[in-house]
Amino acid sequence: MSNFRAAAITFGAFFIIAFLSYGTGSALIASAAEAPDFLTTISAKGSTVIIGVILIAIIHTIVNIGLPVVMFPILSRFNRTLTVGYLSAAIAATTVAVVGAIFSLLLLPLSAEFVQTGTASAAHFETLGNILVRAGQSSYFISMAIWGIGGLLFVSVLYISRLVPRIFSVWGFIGYAIFIAGMILELFGVGNGVLLSLPGGLFEIGLSLFLILKGFSKAGLESLSAY
Repeated sequence: MSNFRAAAITFGAFFIIAFLSYGTGSALIASAAEAPDFLTTISAKGSTVIIGVILIAIIHTIVNIGLPVVMFPILSRFNRTLTVGYLSAAIAATTVAVVGAIFSLLLLPLSAEFVQTGTASAAHFETLGNILVRAGQSSYFISMAIWGIGGLLFVSVLYISRLVPRIFSVWGFIGYAIFIAGMILELFGVGNGVLLSLPGGLFEIGLSLFLILKGFSKAGLESLSAY
């Protein structure tokens, strides 16, 4: 039982760290890369961008892949196929997120070169800069859509296992479905991905706090012996 309690606390903590590291990292990069004259100013904000990239590419990567790894020995006993799918989606989503962070990091040498060159080739630098910014944003949307698909697999196993009250599974399924729709709409340039991510984000925070404070439900732990 102590192992299951430790797994619940670790998973809940990882969920919160993943949420905060990606959100903070994205906000730091956006604060530097979304200014109207970002090619002129971003080189002076290099430390801000680098910290943001570290949060996304290193901290977020460790905990995001750690989430399904921690739960794999437990969830796989209820449904191995869904659990493997959850792990695979987490790896794919995290990889795309790292690629997006690298696009943002490339803005630093581009900005430095732009400042050195001056206005002679400004149009070319601006075009390349806009492409990198757009590539980073698209990577985010794709990464989060894949994460949402993994989330649907995750909450499906949660529903089967009854490791947490089933209201969480239903909430998560609805939240992730809306979240995926929001990310896809953002790729087409429509919708409000931030607003549509709210139900899924609140589910992740709520589930994390529940697992840290309460752990897995007794009914779910007792049903482990049946699988």
